[in-house]
Amino acid sequence: MKRILLDEHFDHLLKDLFSAQVDARTVNEEGWSGKKNGELLQLANKTFDVFVTMDKNLEHQQNLQGLRLAIVVVRARSNAYSTVAPLIRRVEDAAKKIQEGGLTYIEG
Repeated sequence: MKRILLDEHFDHLLKDLFSAQVDARTVNEEGWSGKKNGELLQLANKTFDVFVTMDKNLEHQQNLQGLRLAIVVVRARSNAYSTVAPLIRRVEDAAKKIQEGGLTYIEG
């Protein structure tokens, strides 16, 4: 079972749209709200397989070398539930296929 962490700018209700084949959690549920990306990635790297974010600059701002955590970046016009919800199936498919330490984008 893949463990997926949704960044804090996503609506928490999106986690309910994932199938039972993944364990989706939010940054807020983990008690990591307000953590800077570097610290957040290190925390997530310990217990999650995939980090889902809308931060398009993450790969340029953070050193991703050495992380086993895979990252899925959602490129959508907004983080509104109605905008991101239709993309969740694609996010889940990408999360299941991505290799450890990989980076991929979902356009929406």
